[in-house]
Parts: sequence; C-alpha cells; structure tokens
Amino acid sequence: MGTDEVAFEAALHEAEQRLQAAVRSGDVEALRLLLDDRVVYTGPDGSTSTKEEDLEAHRSRTLVVDVFDQQDLHVTVVGSTGITRVLAAVEGTAGGQPFAARLRYTRTWVHADGTWRVLAAHAGAVPDPA
Repeated sequence: MGTDEVAFEAALHEAEQRLQAAVRSGDVEALRLLLDDRVVYTGPDGSTSTKEEDLEAHRSRTLVVDVFDQQDLHVTVVGSTGITRVLAAVEGTAGGQPFAARLRYTRTWVHADGTWRVLAAHAGAVPDPA
C-alpha cells in the first residue's frame, strides 16, 4: 500500500468518526459538509432519504441519536472512492418513538475537493449475539 493510500484511509477513518459524532450531537452543519449533495440513505426498513430529508430530520429533532456505539469499523479505499463498514449499537428516538438497534452501516464515500463525503449509505439490522 502506497503512502497516498495510507493517508486516504486515515482521512476516511477520521471522516467516519466525524460523521458518527455529528449524528450523535445532531450537528446539522457538520452533516451538511460530510454528505454529498446526491447522497441517498437506505434504512433498515428499505425506506430511502435524501440529504435534505436527513438534515431536516436532525434539524427538527424528528431523529435524535443518543447512542452510537461503534463496535467494529472497516475502511477500504480504491482511488477516490472509499467504503466504510460499521457495526454499531444505536439508540434514540425517531418520530417521537424510542428505538434501540444493532445496525451494520455500509457507506460509499467519494473524495473530491480535498475531502471525503458520503455518496450512499445503507443500514441493516444485525441480531444481538447470543
């Protein structure tokens, strides 16, 4: 692995950590900077949302994530494309209803203008270990 690849992986790892922190704190401005304008998020139920819908959910506090406990993280970089795979225990409220789930997130990131941004994201439910 070359020096550039190592640096890109480190920067993507850091971007993933910033994204998780922004989700936990409801930091809409940080999320705006970390999400590509074309981003599409697919939730565990198969529903999709755009960047503006996601930002509005955090802005209006329709979605509040109190706990985002990362249990595993894998980072892969190929050129200017990156993928993060995160396993996390997540708790909060959505639409006023409390939730708690163990989720695996797969995010596709693009590197442009000197920064990483999420282009696509998917979350799937993972059963608790027995």
